[in-house]
Amino acid sequence: MFCLRQVCLFTLRHYQARTLSSDLLLSQINSCTHEDEVFSLVGRNKARLSEKHVGIALNMLWQLQKKKPLLLRTNDYVRNHSQFLTLCILAENKVEHMEDEAIVDTLYSILRLNVEDHDSLAAALVTEAWKRLERQVLLSLPALSKFALCLYKQRRHFSPVIGKVAHIVDMKLNSIQDIRILSVLMISISDVISQSFRDRLLQKAGQLLEEKDEVHFNYAKRILQFLQNVKLRYHPLLEKCNKIFLKSASRLDIHSISLIFGLYEQLGFDNAEFRLVAKQLLSETIDDYYDPETFAKLFFTLGPMAGSRVRERLLVTAVRMAEEFSSHQVLVILKTMQKMKCRNSHLLKKMASILHKHLDSYHVLQLVKLAQYLVVLRCHNLELFAKLKMLLFGFLKSSVIPADTAAIIRVLAMLPSFQVEEIIINKAAAVLPQCRLHHLNCIATAVVKWNHYDQLHWQNSSELCVKLLQKLNDCGFQRLQKANNLNLLLEELTHVNGEWFAEVLSEETMAMCQRLIDQITWANVLQLSFFLIKTNHRCPSLLDRIASVTVENIDKIHPFEIYFILFLFSAVNYDPPANEEFFESCIQHLISNLSCFETHHLVLLGHVLAVAGYFPPVLITRIFNVSFLSKLDAQLEVLPDTLKQRVRSRLMKLNRAVCLECPEFHIPWFHEPYCQRVFRNSNSRINPLRQYVHRMLIEILGGSHYARISVLTPYYYEIDFECILDENKKPLSYMAQNIPLDDVEGIHLRCDVKDEGRKALPPGAQRIALEFLDSKAFSKDSRHLKGEPALKKRHLEMLGYRVVQIPHFEWNSMVLSTKGEQLEYLRKHLYGVQ
Repeated sequence: MFCLRQVCLFTLRHYQARTLSSDLLLSQINSCTHEDEVFSLVGRNKARLSEKHVGIALNMLWQLQKKKPLLLRTNDYVRNHSQFLTLCILAENKVEHMEDEAIVDTLYSILRLNVEDHDSLAAALVTEAWKRLERQVLLSLPALSKFALCLYKQRRHFSPVIGKVAHIVDMKLNSIQDIRILSVLMISISDVISQSFRDRLLQKAGQLLEEKDEVHFNYAKRILQFLQNVKLRYHPLLEKCNKIFLKSASRLDIHSISLIFGLYEQLGFDNAEFRLVAKQLLSETIDDYYDPETFAKLFFTLGPMAGSRVRERLLVTAVRMAEEFSSHQVLVILKTMQKMKCRNSHLLKKMASILHKHLDSYHVLQLVKLAQYLVVLRCHNLELFAKLKMLLFGFLKSSVIPADTAAIIRVLAMLPSFQVEEIIINKAAAVLPQCRLHHLNCIATAVVKWNHYDQLHWQNSSELCVKLLQKLNDCGFQRLQKANNLNLLLEELTHVNGEWFAEVLSEETMAMCQRLIDQITWANVLQLSFFLIKTNHRCPSLLDRIASVTVENIDKIHPFEIYFILFLFSAVNYDPPANEEFFESCIQHLISNLSCFETHHLVLLGHVLAVAGYFPPVLITRIFNVSFLSKLDAQLEVLPDTLKQRVRSRLMKLNRAVCLECPEFHIPWFHEPYCQRVFRNSNSRINPLRQYVHRMLIEILGGSHYARISVLTPYYYEIDFECILDENKKPLSYMAQNIPLDDVEGIHLRCDVKDEGRKALPPGAQRIALEFLDSKAFSKDSRHLKGEPALKKRHLEMLGYRVVQIPHFEWNSMVLSTKGEQLEYLRKHLYGVQ
C-alpha cells in the first residue's frame, strides 16, 4: 500500500512539474519579441512541444511579422529557417489533436507567412477542418470567417468545403451581427451562392452598414469585392460604401485608393466627390511615391483627373522609371494612358522598347489588352507588333476556350498590316457553335474588316469568307431561337454592338424579347432599357411593359435606375398608355430621393425630363442655384473629358429649355459665352447636300438674297435654312433688312443671334426654318421622330418659326428621284401647300 502511494505521489509531482514547465514554455513563447527567440525555444524544447505549443509558436511568428511595415517583413527568412520546418512537421503530426479554432489559427498564420498553397501542412489543416465541419462541429463565427478567408486565399473558390461553409452561413445568417465577419464570408463564398442567397447577403450587409456609426473602410472594400465577384452593380450598397470611404479619407493610402478606383471601374460606378478627395490627397503627397509599385498605382489613379502641371510631372516620372516597371505595371501605365487619351510619344516609345522583355510573361488575355492599348495609342513600333502577332497567333492555334479565341481574332483584326492566314478562318469556324452572342459579334467584326480591306489573299479566300459569315449568321439565329430566359439573354446582349449585330440579328433579338415579354420584372427593366437605348429601338409592346412594371414596382427600383428608364422614353419620344401616371410616379420617386444623385447626375436628369416636357420646380430651382453651380464646376474638373463635355452641353440645353418653356422660374440665359466658344471651335463646313438644296431654294424663292444657309437662332439652335415669307407668302429680301448674307462655301458660324439678325418682321410675315432630318433623328426602322429633334421643333416654334422638317426617307425616296420633283416637294412644304 505504501509503495502504491509513493508511485502515485511521484506521478502527480511529475505531472504537476510537466504542466508547470509547459505553462512556462507557453508563457515564454508568448513573450518573444523576435523570430529568432521563437526558433531558439523550439530548438531547445522539441521533445516537449505539444500541439498547443506548436500552434501558438506558428501564430507568434505571424504576429511578429504583422507588426513590421510591409517592406521590412522577413517572411522568406522565417519560412526557410530549419526550426520553421520542425514546427510544420510537428503541427502536421499533431493536427488531429488540435482544438477546432487552433486549426484555423494555424492555417491562417502559415498562409500569411506565404507558405505555398499545396504545402502538406496547409493541406492537412484544411482536410482536418473539413472533416470536423462534416461531423457538425460548430466553429465560432469569427473562426468560420477566418477559415473561409484561408480557403479563398488558396483559390478554392469552387471547392466542396467552400460549399459547406456557404451552407453554414446560410443557416446562421440572421445571427451574424458583425460586418467584419460578414464581409469576409461574403467574398469567400461568392462563387458558390444562388441568386436568392446573394440577395439575402446584400440585404444583411446593407442592414449592418446602416446600424453601425463607424465602419472600417476595409470592410467596405470587401463589400465592393463581393459585388465585383458576383458582377452586380448594386447602388444602395455602393453608395453606403462610398460614404464610408469619404468619412475615412484621411486614413486611405495609395494602395487602398487605387483598389477602390479599380473596383469602381469594374462595377461601372463613379463618384465625383470621392474623386475630388482622392485628387487632393494624392496631389499633396505626389513626391512620396518613388518606387515602381506605388507610382504605377498613383499614375493609374491620379493621371486621368490631374491638371496639366501634375500630368506633366507624372509623365516625366513614368519615363524616368520605365525600366523598373514590372510586366503588370507596364500594362497599368498603358491602360491609364489610353484613359487619359495621352499619346506622349516619348513615354510610348519607352514603354514599347521595354515591352520586348516582358511579352513572354503575359497570358493570352493580357496580350489581347496590350495589343488593344498599343493600337488605340497609335504605337508605330512594327517590330513589337510583329512579335505580338506571333505570340497571339501561337495562342490562337492552341486555344480551346471560345471566349479567348474570339478575343484573339478580334484584336488581330485591329493590328496594322495583318495578313490573314487560312488557319484563322478555320479556327473561327470550328469554335462558332460554342460561342455566345458577344463572341460571335467579335469574330464577325474581324471577318468583315478583313474582307473589306482585302486582307484575305489565299486561293478561294472570298468563298471561305462568305461561308464563315453565313455560319456566323446561322449560329447567331440558333443561339437566339434557343433563348428561353430573358435574364440570360440580356446578360449576353450587354456587350454586343456593331454593324453585324445591327444588320443581322437586331430584328430577331427584338422578336425574342417580345416573346419573353412576360419575364420582364422590376429586376431586369434596367438591363432591357439599356439594350433598347443602345440599339435605338422603339418597340411599343416592350416600352409599355417596362412602363407598367416600373409603376407597379416603383419603390423597389433605385432612383438612379429610374433615370435610365426615363432616358429611354425621353430619347425615343414615346408616350405609354398611362403616360401621365408613368412620368408623375417616376418624378415623385426621384424628387423624394434627390440625395442619391451627384450634382452632374442632377443636370443629366433635368435635361432628360425637359426633353419629355417636364420641369419639376424642386429640381429646376436646385440646379439653377449659385452654390450648386459652383459645386458642379469643382466636380467637373475631375470627371472624364467625355462626361465633362456631355454635362456642360446638357446644362446649356436645360438652361435654354427652361428659358423658353418656363419663364415663370425667372432663370437667366447664361450660356452665351459657352455657345460662342463651342461654335467658334467647331469649324464644320457646309456639306454638298446643303449647298445643293440652297441652290434649289434660291431658284424657288427668286434670288440668293431670299434664303440663308446654316443659321444660328437666339439660344443657339442651328438650322439648315431660313427664309421669310410675308402675309401673301411672298419671300422677303434679307438685303432690304440689312442682314448680312452667307458665304455658301464658308464656315457655318453665323451672327444671326445678334440684334441685326432679329429685326421685327412686317405684320403677317413669318420666318420659315427648313430642317433636313437624317437617320439619327429617328428610331431604328421607324419614322417616329426622336426626343431631341422633337424638342428642337417645339423650341423653334416658340421662337416664332414655322418649322418644315424634311425626313431623309422622303427626300431619298424614288418619288423624288428627279430635280423637278424635288423642287416641287420643297415648294409645297415652303408655302404650306398640301
